Amino acid sequence: MHLLADIGNTNLKWATLVSGRLGEMRVVRHHGGLPIDLHAAWEALPPPAQILVSNVGGEGIGAALRAACISRWQREPRFVQPRSSSYGVTVAYAQPERLGVDRWLAVIAAHHQWAAPVLIVDAGTAVTYDLLLADGRHLGGLILPGIEMMREGLLKGTQIPGAEPEALVVPWATDTTAAIASGPVQALAALAERLYDRLATEARAVPELVVTGGDAERVLSVLDRPARWEPSLVLQGLALIP
Repeated sequence: MHLLADIGNTNLKWATLVSGRLGEMRVVRHHGGLPIDLHAAWEALPPPAQILVSNVGGEGIGAALRAACISRWQREPRFVQPRSSSYGVTVAYAQPERLGVDRWLAVIAAHHQWAAPVLIVDAGTAVTYDLLLADGRHLGGLILPGIEMMREGLLKGTQIPGAEPEALVVPWATDTTAAIASGPVQALAALAERLYDRLATEARAVPELVVTGGDAERVLSVLDRPARWEPSLVLQGLALIP
C-alpha cells in the first residue's frame, strides 16, 4: 500500500494506492497543521510502503506531515517536484520548479487519461489554468484569485456592504448580493471558455475540459462548454510516480 497526499493552500487530500488502484479520496482542512481527524484516519492504516506528497501549502504543513509519518510508521515521505520532461509531458516553463507541483501532477494525469488536447482548471484558493496538447506538450497557463479571494478583494477595496457568499449564482443580478456572488464564478468560467476555444484552434482538435479543486462544482455549474469533474486529479498524477 502506498499513501498519497495532496497538500493545497486550504485542504489536504489523501488516498491509498493498492495494486495500482486509487482508493477513496478523503479531504480535510489543514489550517497549517494536521487536524485530529486526519491522525485518527491514519491510525487505521497499515504501514505504507511509500508516502508520496504534493505540497503547495507551505513548509509548516509539510514539516508536520513529515513528522507524523516518521513518528507513526518510521517512514520518510517523498515530496515530489516538477521536472522539465518526464512521464510523457514536456513542461512549458523554462524553470519547471516554478510550476506548482500540483499543476504538474494534474497535467501528467490528464495526459495519461485522455489522448487529446486538455484544458485543466483547478479551482481552489487560487485558480490555475493549464493547456496541454495531445502529444504531451504543456503550452503554459494562467492564474487568477479564487472565488472567495476575488470577493474579499472587492469588499476590501470598496465601500460595498458585505454579501452572503452562498447567494444564488445567476447570469446577471438585480441586487448587490447576487452580483457579488455571481461575478467571480462567471469570470472564472468565462476565462475557461476563452482558453478552451483558443486551445481548440491551436490544436485543431476538440479539447477535453477538466475541472478539479474545491470550487470545481461552482465553476462547472455555469460553464457553457462540455466539461469533466475530476476531484482527485492531482492524486491520480501522484499514482503515476514510481
